[in-house]
Amino acid sequence: MPPIPAPSESGFTRTTAAPLFWVRYGRVGAPVLLVLHGGPGAHHDYLLPQLLTLGDEYELVFYDQRGGGRSKTDDREPITWRTHVADLDQVVGELEIEPLSLLGYSWGGLLALLFAIEAAAGRTTHSPSRLVLVDPAPVTREFRRQFESEFLRRQADSSVVQLRTELAHSGLRELDPDAYRQRAFELSVAGYFANPAAVHDLTPFRVTGRVQQTVWESLGDFDLLADGSLQTVTVPTLVVHGREDPIPLASSQAAALATKATLVIMDGSGHVPYVEQPAALFSAVRRFLQETRSATTHRASV
Repeated sequence: MPPIPAPSESGFTRTTAAPLFWVRYGRVGAPVLLVLHGGPGAHHDYLLPQLLTLGDEYELVFYDQRGGGRSKTDDREPITWRTHVADLDQVVGELEIEPLSLLGYSWGGLLALLFAIEAAAGRTTHSPSRLVLVDPAPVTREFRRQFESEFLRRQADSSVVQLRTELAHSGLRELDPDAYRQRAFELSVAGYFANPAAVHDLTPFRVTGRVQQTVWESLGDFDLLADGSLQTVTVPTLVVHGREDPIPLASSQAAALATKATLVIMDGSGHVPYVEQPAALFSAVRRFLQETRSATTHRASV
């Protein structure tokens, strides 16, 4: 896997309650895509270098959401989904991203939907012009329960257990600590992949457990389908979902139906299509962005 290149620009926000680290990649002056990483509590790096493929046509902006990566904070106030929505609103304004095209992966996809719902209700300063949701996190607590159960089942599979046992007895921890950490990471996320061997091409990442816990607690027994909030999202939307993702396909199907989105199902992919099926993923994303270009131009001129 090629190394992650240095960004064209980076910094920390000044207008958010806590400074958030951001970076820019891609073609300067091109239409901007604001990319939301997953987690909650992770950081943007693990989407790289693969997502930089879109940088030949777009300027890409990433930021580490509050509590993760280089946006960690000593503030013990719980970080909630509303915290992340408010931060996103401030990032958009400070970095002057208009029109706003959001590309959200995993939890970032759910965050993009929550932001769009709040924007439709008039509770944000800025509004998205279009959404790209790549394997978005479940849109109901029940779908999340199904995901948790399926992921645990995969991680408990005899083949994965055997590999963990072999690693524990390999002596690699003492011989090559870096290689040991890499392999341990790979086995910890194997259940996300259709082909666990592909995990080697995923940039390792860490999740801040406190942030992950408080965000999901703030959502409670959420159901974005039952309360009708998803139907308020009327901007052009693309939903991509790996057929073998442990997150139920039914979640993305229901979200796409509610938002009248285009749904693309990626065969041969689990939760990480940018690693498992990059050509198919980026082809679908480029096609959608090209087809909806007029929508963003119109919104920007209103």
